Amino acid sequence: MKEVTLKTIEQSDNVCLYSICFDGSEQSEFENFLATFKNNGTYNRDFNIILLALEKIIAKGALERLFRIEGKMSDNVAALAIDSKQLRLYCLRISDQILILGNGGVKSTRTYEEDPKLMGYVIDLQAFDKALAEAQKNGTVRIEKNMITNIDSATFTI
Repeated sequence: MKEVTLKTIEQSDNVCLYSICFDGSEQSEFENFLATFKNNGTYNRDFNIILLALEKIIAKGALERLFRIEGKMSDNVAALAIDSKQLRLYCLRISDQILILGNGGVKSTRTYEEDPKLMGYVIDLQAFDKALAEAQKNGTVRIEKNMITNIDSATFTI
């Protein structure tokens, strides 16, 4: 069992980007991804493509065409649909206005299921997706346009 909180990464009129934090950590999964790849020359091109895609999302919203479904049909797990041959950033696309960024890494296998690390990131997002849906159902949090209400005080167990 892990305790999960959401951290606001960026908010614009069009979209709010959040990221998940585990077990009271100040650093989010997205920030861990940034720290891992920001000074990595091998993946510099892919890393910059991901950052540009996120800038576009902040400007225009988390539009469906910008993502590739990665999880199951019953969840919101997606990856940025970019021409990155090697890097993947996994996220939960809740709506055009709400995107929850996870972690990611180098995709060296045909599918994420074949890589234990990438599979772990996807499983964490799937579990959080379920917990968030449950919190919406019981009224703990609400999704309103480009924000999730009461998220600052919410802790989820996955």
